[in-house]
Amino acid sequence: MNAPLPRSESRPDLQRFGLRTFLASLPADDLERHAAPVALADVAARLEGNPRAAWFENIEGSRFALCGNVAGSRARLAAAFGTTADKVLSEVLARLRKPGELVEVPRAHAPVQEVVLTGDECDLTALPVHLQHEFDGAPYISASVDFVHDPFAGHTNVGMRRLMLRGRRSAGVDLVAPSDLRAIYMARAERGERTPVAFAIGSHPIDQLAATLRFPGDELALIAALRAQPLGVVKCVTNDLMVPADAQFILEGYFDERGHVEPEGPFGEFLGYYGAVKRNPLFHLTAITHRRDAIFQTASIGGPSMHCTDTAQLCSLRTEVLVWKALESAVREVRAVYAPPAAGGSFNVRIALQQRVPGEARNAIAAAFGCLGNVKNVFVVDPDIDIYSDAQMEWALATRFQASRDLVVQSGLRTVPLDPSLEGSRTTDKTGFDLTLPWLAPGARRPIEHEVPHPPRFGAPSHASLEAALESGPKFFAELMAAVGTRDGRELVCGLEDIAARRAIVRDDQGRYRFGS
Repeated sequence: MNAPLPRSESRPDLQRFGLRTFLASLPADDLERHAAPVALADVAARLEGNPRAAWFENIEGSRFALCGNVAGSRARLAAAFGTTADKVLSEVLARLRKPGELVEVPRAHAPVQEVVLTGDECDLTALPVHLQHEFDGAPYISASVDFVHDPFAGHTNVGMRRLMLRGRRSAGVDLVAPSDLRAIYMARAERGERTPVAFAIGSHPIDQLAATLRFPGDELALIAALRAQPLGVVKCVTNDLMVPADAQFILEGYFDERGHVEPEGPFGEFLGYYGAVKRNPLFHLTAITHRRDAIFQTASIGGPSMHCTDTAQLCSLRTEVLVWKALESAVREVRAVYAPPAAGGSFNVRIALQQRVPGEARNAIAAAFGCLGNVKNVFVVDPDIDIYSDAQMEWALATRFQASRDLVVQSGLRTVPLDPSLEGSRTTDKTGFDLTLPWLAPGARRPIEHEVPHPPRFGAPSHASLEAALESGPKFFAELMAAVGTRDGRELVCGLEDIAARRAIVRDDQGRYRFGS
């Protein structure tokens, strides 16, 4: 049985975080709406490389509409949180600092249970599940958020994983990689017990992000925290699991106790390659509940345009959240974290920080290595580098990095077995690139060789003459121009020449002019 829900007196809004509401909120240039009939076989090609969300209102052979690529851009993820792409990470971190509230909704009021199908009435093949990649083993349900009770921790565990159709009421599930759900399942299977599970299909992007995170406590409350609103939950029809009452579909059922015995795959994975056939548990369907106007959802995964897939964008933001949380206790002043979606959103991580003491760049690398198995290559830069700019990152790598001094390599670390470069290994090498300039004590100035050129900046005149400006202390040529209020500079060359005939003018190692011997 589930633990008692944290109670709230608030009334949850059961439409605000509905998938249909979110789709309708997207601007016309960020959403494709297809009113004409579309065959399921053509859906994958319509989504591949498409930077926009797609809403297929008329799927041939199905009474349900279908959408995809909903979370496939940083801008849409930001819109889900009511902010902009450059602020979405800070918004997520801020919401995680407050607890989430759960409210149990009576079944009669839960939109996701407006239609209830059990027994022979429920049929996975009645849903618009499409073949996503050329060599996939079958059509896959790919945008499913799973809910399982963790009997050891006493709360609900939430994740996100795919289902391979095996029949009308059975599907394969990927439980190979280390995860909480795998641990829960294995413990029950060893005792010969089934594992009750529910899958939500058709979720708000906030719910999907929450499903990718791993935090202590009840992860239903994590969804509520990220929504920053009370989450309405309802008890399933054929088991005791609590699920979001505002989802589009809920698939109820169980994993049988036979263990990893059924072949599952191949499948085009989020790293851009196929995952081979594996042995996995089998999901058995006991009920389908859904809204009357339900929209089915698919997630774009893998392929040659990974950067605009649901999985890469969700993984990117997830990685940034988890790396940032790890850095909070490892270094002092993190400025930015970015996990490029083109690398699957998790394998490469860029960190900008202000080093306050020597070695903080290395601390940041170590923290990123340890906080997430997927993180493979970490690049740490100074705050003057824009980590969202490939051009600036290339420049920092070319000019601030010496392999014998700045390369950090650790071997034998936990990893994701899908990485094809492992070639069968169970552990991985991780590489850190310290692209920071040498540490500088407070108040000290960098040598001119480490200064980045910018166009000259001129302030208000501050001296009556060039000689007075030189008397006041060392100055760069542009500072001399500003000091005497000239907008030309050529007359300054003549002035310096004239003064030098009477008094010694020297230049220091920064190239600044001053009087001296």
